[in-house]
Amino acid sequence: MSTYGLLGYPLAVSFSPAYFADKFQRLQLDHEYKLFARESVHDLRSWVESMPELAGLNVTIPHKQAVLAQLDDLTAEARAVGAVNTIAVQRNPLKLIGHNTDVVGFRDTLCAFLGDARPPALVLGTGGAARAVWYVLQQLGIAFIKVGRQATDEVVTFESLRQMPLEYHQLWINTTPLGMEPIYAGQLPPLPYNLITPKHYLYDLVYHPAETPFLHEGHVRGASTQNGLYMLHAQAEAAWGIWEGSQAGL
Repeated sequence: MSTYGLLGYPLAVSFSPAYFADKFQRLQLDHEYKLFARESVHDLRSWVESMPELAGLNVTIPHKQAVLAQLDDLTAEARAVGAVNTIAVQRNPLKLIGHNTDVVGFRDTLCAFLGDARPPALVLGTGGAARAVWYVLQQLGIAFIKVGRQATDEVVTFESLRQMPLEYHQLWINTTPLGMEPIYAGQLPPLPYNLITPKHYLYDLVYHPAETPFLHEGHVRGASTQNGLYMLHAQAEAAWGIWEGSQAGL
């Protein structure tokens, strides 16, 4: 039996175990998928070595950047993004390869969501998921503002948005966990929601609940909305393809 799993902290809710259990059953594979709630990943290599059955990992908040120092190699895309959400585990000798399937998951679902539209964007959050979003927007030629809690040369604060002309930034993308149940239930990124119009697009990487408080603010004002479930499906399928190839020696 091979074991796969999701590495993050905390892990109150995840669609991954049920998704992969169903996939393994349909493919008639004797595999399992577990949740690994680990507060730190400083000992990732020794932990993986202690689990010889472990063949692959998904990585989520807050470890998408922290795992980089523990990996043997990165794909060109993961290196460009600066974050990893999928790890392929090779044995004898141990080799950990970092991938980023958030890129393909977000790109495919965003293009389907927007159609031909390419409005300038606000990207809320500056973590590993945000880095994949920035990368995709750059690929698509979509201008964007990075929004975080602390200002830097490239990032503006949520508070400063209230003094900025935002009428042309009609794509709002939430990469923070705010609104995710149960840990961040009911919480909203602090934004001028009164500016939302039916011309806006709100994309939330959170998928539980299906309509987050962020998306609800857009829905009641007539905006187009999209949660993160389809992105998760797409990145999970991409991760499975990576693990299959890794086990086949590809």
